[in-house]
Amino acid sequence: MKIIKKENGEALRLALEGRLDTNTAPELEAVLKGSLEGIKELTIDMTALEYLSSAGLRVLLGAQKSMNKQGSMKVANANEMILEVFEITGFSEILTLE
Repeated sequence: MKIIKKENGEALRLALEGRLDTNTAPELEAVLKGSLEGIKELTIDMTALEYLSSAGLRVLLGAQKSMNKQGSMKVANANEMILEVFEITGFSEILTLE
């Protein structure tokens, strides 16, 4: 997986490419832990994300919990398959989807 990070003041955008699964979730988790201080608006762009596993969902949930304390988080441009995963798991009720 490739993570493209763009920071603009208190806003952070992470564009994910490839697969967010058991092997790559720790990488995203590490980037998030090292990047969220002082961030009030987090956007996770899934335009180029091909696959999302339960390990990826766990990382997204952790990011949402962190951002609930300090600002807002949105998930943008998820494909139909990933949106279906969000629907089935109930994450569509937890995350802000664009």
